[in-house]
Amino acid sequence: MRDMITRVTPAIVLEPATLAADNTPVAIDTQGYDGIGLLLAIGVGGITFSGTNKIEFKLSHGDTTTVGSHVAVTAADILADSLTPGTITNGIIRALTAAHAAATVQRIGYVGGKRYLSLLADFSGTHGTGTPICAMLIRGHAAVTV
Repeated sequence: MRDMITRVTPAIVLEPATLAADNTPVAIDTQGYDGIGLLLAIGVGGITFSGTNKIEFKLSHGDTTTVGSHVAVTAADILADSLTPGTITNGIIRALTAAHAAATVQRIGYVGGKRYLSLLADFSGTHGTGTPICAMLIRGHAAVTV
C-alpha cells in the first residue's frame, strides 16, 4: 500500500506568507506520535541576504505551551538534510546569510524528548521586501490511529 495520509498528521507551524519581520511562534503538540518531521519551505529571497541582513530559523522545544519557556534545540535533538549546518547553535536550524535565488524545501527530523515545538523566523537588519516562507510539522507513527 502506498497511502501515507492515514499515517501522518500535519500541523501548520508558520503559515504561508511573505514576511519581512519576525513571526509569532506557536507551540505545536507532538504528544502521541513517535515520528516528528518539519518541512521548511523558503521562496526566493526578497533581499540579498548577508551576515547583517539575514533570517535565522530557530527551533525550540519545551514541556508546556508557553513558548517563552521553550529552550533552543541542539544538534542531538534533530536530524536534517544537507542544508543544515553540522553544528546547531542557539537552535538555529537554517540561516539565510547569502543570496537565495531559488525556492527550497528543507527536511528536519526531531528526535528530542520534549512535547512541544516552536519555530521563530528571526529577521535581522533591513528587509524592505519580504521573503515567502512556510513551515509544516508532520507527525507520524501515532500511538493510536483514529
